[in-house]
Amino acid sequence: MASPAGAWLGVPTDRAGRVVVGRDFSAPGYPEIFVIGDTAAATDASGKPLPGVAPVAKQQGRHVASLLLARCRGQAEPPFRYRDFGSLATIGRKLAVAEFGGVHLSGFAAWLLWSVAHVYFLIGFRSRMVVALTWLWNYLTFERGTRLITGHVEQDSKSRPESAPKSTRRVTIAP
Repeated sequence: MASPAGAWLGVPTDRAGRVVVGRDFSAPGYPEIFVIGDTAAATDASGKPLPGVAPVAKQQGRHVASLLLARCRGQAEPPFRYRDFGSLATIGRKLAVAEFGGVHLSGFAAWLLWSVAHVYFLIGFRSRMVVALTWLWNYLTFERGTRLITGHVEQDSKSRPESAPKSTRRVTIAP
């Protein structure tokens, strides 16, 4: 098991091992080190803990970037304001839950919204198209999206270059 995030700095951590950060996401006693995302025990303006999810980490990253720019320019540092855009979670095939603002959805409509939102936030038209078509194909054919690693592990001495370590192995992957 890995040591808690703040152990190497000797800074306070919470029960989950996240670094307890200041309002600017700096590690206590280290104003030049910032901790964001799920390794930071951060709170919003009202003192409520921020969840360790990607949307929060993206907002924290943007904030730290603007904070660093403000420091370089000698300007006042902007306060962090977390904006909760809501939550989406898929439960299974054609089932999901969505909550944003005062709107609560569940079932197929929430699942469709979840799918569209995830494709929308991908970078580039090609990525969006590939993921959308792959998901559509998997949906229509009931093909599973995951693969299991099964079978035995055998040494592969024929295809291994001389510079590769001797522990190079071949694993059978079954669809």
